[in-house]
Amino acid sequence: MACRRWTARSPCTAPTRPSLSAEALRIEELERELVLSKQSMGAMVEEQQASNEELQSTNEELQSTNEELETSKEELQSVNEELVTVNSELHSKVELLTSMQDDMKNLLDNISVGAIFLDRDLMIRRFTHDATSVYRLVATDLGRPLTDIRSELKDVDLLADARSVLDTLTPIEREVQAGNTWYLARTQPYRTMDNVIDGVVLTFNDVTERVQAIAARRARDLAEAVVDTVREPLVVLDRQLHIVTANRAYWSHFGGDPAGDVGHSLYATGAGQWDFDTMREWLEAMNSPERTFKALELVHVFPALGQQRLKISLRRVSEKGGQTDLVLLSIQVL
Repeated sequence: MACRRWTARSPCTAPTRPSLSAEALRIEELERELVLSKQSMGAMVEEQQASNEELQSTNEELQSTNEELETSKEELQSVNEELVTVNSELHSKVELLTSMQDDMKNLLDNISVGAIFLDRDLMIRRFTHDATSVYRLVATDLGRPLTDIRSELKDVDLLADARSVLDTLTPIEREVQAGNTWYLARTQPYRTMDNVIDGVVLTFNDVTERVQAIAARRARDLAEAVVDTVREPLVVLDRQLHIVTANRAYWSHFGGDPAGDVGHSLYATGAGQWDFDTMREWLEAMNSPERTFKALELVHVFPALGQQRLKISLRRVSEKGGQTDLVLLSIQVL
């Protein structure tokens, strides 16, 4: 029921103006807060959308980067496979080069050739064992100038040849002697695979036997030339008493066949006519240090000649600088 009267004591009183105003203010305040909240929420939604777009863009970029990384990984894998292949090829080449170096070392060691490799400043690069017979080289001499190394060579300067070869590129070859050994020394340019001159190579081939053979041939030729000019019988023997040559007077008087007797023992020629005790004892005495011997006078019956009275003189003949000794028998028929 509505109150008919409005008094202070009436339990049913109407709201006052100030109370309505406070409520309205509170409503307005809540509405403003709601509007601000909506605006904040809108801004937050917009920021969230912007962040989402940025995250989506970043995700796309990350995806693109991941694809690039995958591509790079494939490329790296391909490069790695190529490197493995190249490394395998290099390993094979290193093994081949090592094998070739071993083969070259064994080749040089077994053909008995001394070799010294020098750079353009005549510094020692490497050398073979046989070269130590010519130059006193040791392993620690690598990198040293060859001029510092003592040589066993007689009366020859191979370093001058080396300088000449570097200047002219013309190889030089000569026979040299070190001790009792003769070498054929060759000095020639050291060429790289690109045909670039990068030093010189000295090689030493032992030619002692050839030099001795030449010396023996010269001695024999000299002996033959000498003995053929002498009227009395002459025969030339080597140190084993084999006939090297004889003159016409010998063959004419004592007989025999030059083609068949040369190279055979004196005792075996002429049906053994020189094989008797007195002759053997006298010839064996030639190994004494004396260079001359007393002439042997004897009377002997030769099967084809009968009794002969002979005076035999002996001389040992050596070519100057040679290694061959010859024995010259001069036979005088009395």
